[in-house]
Amino acid sequence: MGDLILYLGITLVGYILGSRLRSVRQNLGWTGKVQLVALVILVLLMGMRMGSNEEVTANISTIGVSAFLMTVVIMSFSVAAIWLARHVMKIDRYGRLQDGAAAVETENVPEQTMKKTREESPAETAEEEKKGSNSTTIAILVSVVIGMVFGFFVIRRAFAGNMDTFDSLAGLGIKIGLCLLLIFVGMDLGLEGTVIDNFRKVGLRILVFPAAVIVGTLGGALLCSLFMDLSVKECLAVGAGFGWYTLAPGIIMENGYVTASAVSFLHNVMRELFSIVLIPAVAKKVGYIETTGMPGAAAMDVCLPIVEKSTRSDIAVYSFVSGVILSILVPILVPAIIG
Repeated sequence: MGDLILYLGITLVGYILGSRLRSVRQNLGWTGKVQLVALVILVLLMGMRMGSNEEVTANISTIGVSAFLMTVVIMSFSVAAIWLARHVMKIDRYGRLQDGAAAVETENVPEQTMKKTREESPAETAEEEKKGSNSTTIAILVSVVIGMVFGFFVIRRAFAGNMDTFDSLAGLGIKIGLCLLLIFVGMDLGLEGTVIDNFRKVGLRILVFPAAVIVGTLGGALLCSLFMDLSVKECLAVGAGFGWYTLAPGIIMENGYVTASAVSFLHNVMRELFSIVLIPAVAKKVGYIETTGMPGAAAMDVCLPIVEKSTRSDIAVYSFVSGVILSILVPILVPAIIG
C-alpha cells in the first residue's frame, strides 16, 4: 500500500507540475531525453539484478517461452473480450452503431485531444512514431542485455556471498528510477492538458472497451497460471503491466519477484511488438475497435498512429482513451496484486 500511495503521489505531482508549465512546453523538449536516460538506468539495474540471480539465468529459455505463451494468450483474450463487448453494444466491425450512427462523434473530439495523432501527413507521422518507437525499444533491449551480462560476470563475483547487499542497493535504485519515470509520465499528461476533457467529450460508453481489455488480460493471465510455474498473483501482476515494459517489471522486481519480473519484461515487450505487426491484420479480419486492445497501455502513444492508419481517425479516440486508462491502472494494480 505504501508503494501504491508513493507511485500515485509522484504521478500526481508530475501532473500538477506539467499543468503549470503548459505555457512554456515548447522549451521542455529536454524532458524526453531525461526520460530515456531514466529508462536506460532503470532497465540496466533490472538487467543486472536478473543477470546476478541464479534462478533467472538457469531458466532463461523457460522464461522466454513463458513470456511468449502469456503474450499469445493475453492478447487473444483481450481481442475476444472486446469482440464480445462490441457485439453486446451492437457496434459493427467498423466501429459504428448498427443503426448507422457513428460510434464516436469525431466532431466532438478535437484532434489536439489525442496524443500524437497525425495531422497533415498521416503516413509520415506514423512512420516517425514507428522510428521513435524502434529506437527506444532497441535502447531498452540493449540496456537489459548489457545489464544481464554485467550482472552475471561482474556482480556475482563482486558480491559473492553477499548478494543481499546488492539486492538492497539495486532495489533502492529501481524505486528511485520508477519515481523519476512516473513524475515525467505525470508531467506529460499535465502538459497535454486534455485527458479529463477527452473523457468528457467521448462519453461513458467508450469506457466499456478498456474494461474489456482488463477482463481479457487478467482472465488470460489467470489461465496461464494453471500451466506455468509462476503463482496466480505473479501471473496476474505480469498481465496487469498491460504492455508497459519499463514500469511493471520494476514494480514486480522491487517486491522481490525476480523471475516474474523477467517474464513481465519480455511479455510486455512482446505485446507491444506483436501489436505493431498484427494491428493491420486484426483491423481487416476481426474488427476496428479490437485493434485498440491489443497493445494495452501503448494504445495511447506508440501504437496510436498505427491504429488510426489501419482503421479511421475516430477509432483513434477509442485507442487513446483505452491506453490512458490502462496506463493509469498499471501503478495501481501491479503493486496491489504483487504486494
